[in-house]
Amino acid sequence: MIKVAVCGALGKMGKEVVEAVETCPQTELVAKIDIAAENMYHSIEEAQRVCEIDVLIDFTQPKSIYANALYCLNNNIKIVIGTTGLKDNEIEELKTLSEKNDTGCFIAPNFSTGAVLMMMFAKQAAKYFDNAEIIELHHNQKKDAPSGTAIKTALMMSEEKSTFASGNCTETETISGARGGTSYSDIHIHSVRMPGYIASQEVILGASGQIMTIRHDTMDRKCYMQGILLAVRHVAENNDFVYGLDNIM
Repeated sequence: MIKVAVCGALGKMGKEVVEAVETCPQTELVAKIDIAAENMYHSIEEAQRVCEIDVLIDFTQPKSIYANALYCLNNNIKIVIGTTGLKDNEIEELKTLSEKNDTGCFIAPNFSTGAVLMMMFAKQAAKYFDNAEIIELHHNQKKDAPSGTAIKTALMMSEEKSTFASGNCTETETISGARGGTSYSDIHIHSVRMPGYIASQEVILGASGQIMTIRHDTMDRKCYMQGILLAVRHVAENNDFVYGLDNIM
């Protein structure tokens, strides 16, 4: 049995993860961790003093995830990270630390298998289109923008082409930010925050005479559980660093 702790256990995603770990025959929930809890552990350090933890799943907040990951990798706890908001340099530092300490670290901007397929399809399509933009739509309690999924999608597409703004004219924004943020290979990312959404993303690709849209919509957070458990099983068996669920699908 894989001994699993869940950090951010009281959050919307955290509650779903706790249930998934408890019902999976290959995992045992040994600790629920949440800074706001009265009847559970308040920190990873506190939980580790009492419990043996093989893998920690983190669904907390952007401001705490990096410190949480550092603690785990320096204390022989393998970690699966679902919290988005890590900077590129932080991801590189975690990769270096994971390899140095021979401790598995799995980071995924999105654990929905459908969303990961969307990202993979977008990378394939990127070979055949010269222009592309991304619109990501999330609930209005999501603190980071753009989403990790949008950033990872743009990164994957950039591996196929150096620019996706071919032929664009020189632009002037009469309202700052109207064209969204510019990411890898000049891909514009537009973030929408609105009650009613959970998570959706559109990748729009254009060429002369045609438009193609690849879209994924999340209707229920349970769709992430299959991918999370897949990542837990992988990291329990390996000491490697993985960025993106697409690497093990």
